[in-house]
Amino acid sequence: MIRKNIALVAHDNKKKELIEWSKQHRDSMENFDIYATGTTGRLLEQELKLPIRMLHSGPLGGDQQIGSLISEGKIDALVFFWDPMEPLPHDQDIKALLRIATVWNIPIACNRSTADLLFSTPVLLRDYERLKPDFSEYENRKL
Repeated sequence: MIRKNIALVAHDNKKKELIEWSKQHRDSMENFDIYATGTTGRLLEQELKLPIRMLHSGPLGGDQQIGSLISEGKIDALVFFWDPMEPLPHDQDIKALLRIATVWNIPIACNRSTADLLFSTPVLLRDYERLKPDFSEYENRKL
């Protein structure tokens, strides 16, 4: 089995739901290196009793840190329980994180049902060669 890196993020109104979901999947979580932003990471570590690689809180740059790890090929999947009903001052950060995960073809779960499906697939636990986009035409463009 290949050890993969999973990023877990949740808006304030969704932290409780992410914690409950994570507790249901705790046994599976032992197979991953888990990255999380600020408060979410502290809550997960406290509840799951698993090591969590904690980054800054979202508004202080944690979302961008995860985005950077994704673009460096260091995150294999993103579970982001976001609250689409709550307008937040860092909404652009959230859109940027979802965008970069999509650009780099990272599996994204934005709600509990999708996260359940993601964690129920055997592909998550085995070596899986995801298609990595070829951005050479963009990188070689002259400005």
